[in-house]
Amino acid sequence: MESKIAKAIEMKYQPVGVLLANERPEDALQFKEGRWGCVAAMMSAAAKGKTVVFDRKTYGCIGGGTGLGFGNLYVHFPGGIEYFLSTGNDDFCSTEIGKNIVRNMPALAEGERYLKNPEIARKFIDCLPMVDVPAEYVIFKPLAQFTENEIPKVVTFLANPDQLSALVVLANYERETNLNVIAPFGAGCHSTCIIPYKEDELEKPRAVLGMFDISARKCVDKDILSFTVPYKMFLEIEDNVEGSFLEKHEWQRVLERNR
Repeated sequence: MESKIAKAIEMKYQPVGVLLANERPEDALQFKEGRWGCVAAMMSAAAKGKTVVFDRKTYGCIGGGTGLGFGNLYVHFPGGIEYFLSTGNDDFCSTEIGKNIVRNMPALAEGERYLKNPEIARKFIDCLPMVDVPAEYVIFKPLAQFTENEIPKVVTFLANPDQLSALVVLANYERETNLNVIAPFGAGCHSTCIIPYKEDELEKPRAVLGMFDISARKCVDKDILSFTVPYKMFLEIEDNVEGSFLEKHEWQRVLERNR
């Protein structure tokens, strides 16, 4: 499955499709059970040509499992996810269990400070569109490697600012409003999986900008953000490449400085 968009905006990395499946692909990258890993790093690997697979035992971290769509795993977060995202949990960290966990997760003591207080952090978690996908595996792989019988749930472009500009314009090209792209706060995997999954339920889904997650930024190039669309929106914007601004002089001038 080749992408006309990727060709028109001269993507450095391949568009990645997220596939829900009950069969594990051969020769796929996968986290080891019980080992920490970042889903954003696996998205980057898929954009570079790898096939990546996750299941309910190999999702890298609690946030990753939640973001991929394996249910609300935050209920298992030690000391409370609302404290970790905000100011930390001194009471928990002073217990023997807490002390042992802090040795490997120092941020648990002071919190990541991404949200002002635990109350706000709890409301953020409660707003997330929790999903338990009806499949054993969540698979990332380049869109070009999808077969005729495989349909991605969502498609992600890892793009630089110029390419993102083109994608945002294209997302609004056939719509009657100008609010067809959202940039929600959340983890990198929230913005490439569960939030776009939720958009897929809408008659007119929106594109989701992401990779604003400070903790995930080190897993992608410094000039890269993500742009994710449900598959039906991908088909819509793919169909609009021909005859659009992507064939005109202004966009060609922008492309020149990226070559």
